[in-house]
Amino acid sequence: MRSEAIAHPNIALIKYWGNRDNDLRIPANGSISLTLGGLENRMSVRFEEGSNADALIINGEASGPDMLGRASRHLDFMRREAGVEAGARMESVTNFPLGAGIASSAAAYAALTVAAASALGLELDQQTLSRIARRGSGSATRSIYGGFVEMMAGDTDQSSYAQQIAPADHWQILDLIVLLDENVKHTGSTAGHALAASSPLQEARVADAPRRLQACRKAILDRDFESLAHIVERDCDMMHAIMMTSEPPLHFWSGDTLQIMAAVRDLRAQGAAVCYTIDAGPNVHCLCLPESENDALRALTENGKRTWKVLRAHPGPAARVV
Repeated sequence: MRSEAIAHPNIALIKYWGNRDNDLRIPANGSISLTLGGLENRMSVRFEEGSNADALIINGEASGPDMLGRASRHLDFMRREAGVEAGARMESVTNFPLGAGIASSAAAYAALTVAAASALGLELDQQTLSRIARRGSGSATRSIYGGFVEMMAGDTDQSSYAQQIAPADHWQILDLIVLLDENVKHTGSTAGHALAASSPLQEARVADAPRRLQACRKAILDRDFESLAHIVERDCDMMHAIMMTSEPPLHFWSGDTLQIMAAVRDLRAQGAAVCYTIDAGPNVHCLCLPESENDALRALTENGKRTWKVLRAHPGPAARVV
């Protein structure tokens, strides 16, 4: 029983940070994202009869016990659904840095969910795949779909899932990802989510989430970049304010991060259609329209005396069996 799937990371435009249920990864608030074509996780899963052990190979190397244990627990749920007890060999290959704030776990668990369901003979619709993927990584809920995606927070396993707002060809927004640090971040998102409630600002951020979601949803459907830029940057800053005021505090931004944020704001003030957002890490996602791409690239790669590596992504497709 073997299958292979491809899934893409996503960049959250309206972010969730903190869970209502840490075990089921039910988020404290809903979120909206863009699936990133051009970046991918290719995952193969082979269930081996007679074996009761799992193995996880990532980019040609055996994973550590923590990552293997997390992946095995995810497969356990799917094995129970299929009535299968066989061990599995999981092989993951990516074309972008892992654990650096580019939603590598979202792509991995979306791909793992789709590949495992296929290998196990489970015929599941996207909503069900989305719910299952959430158990492995909250953001993986959104990577099941392509284009612009909204995750419903819900309050139970059945009501917490994602759905597509608009397909990939609805709006050609580019994501220029400035790689300031390709190393694994000092605190993973799973640990960070558990700290969110310790911030005195979290309650206000969650209470305001429906307003931000509505503003972002409308900007996407209207293809209104100015409105999108305003709400995306505000939401990003709010999430990082929670991180910085949690106990203990999490500081992901570097001096270079702040420099790029300022460069993006200056560029937009000059008329370019560009804005920033940052997940849990120092690397900056610069969203722009195609007509502003060259201006954005010049600002990002020639800013001062520093030249940063930039990944380019575009609205991408849904997770799928290959």
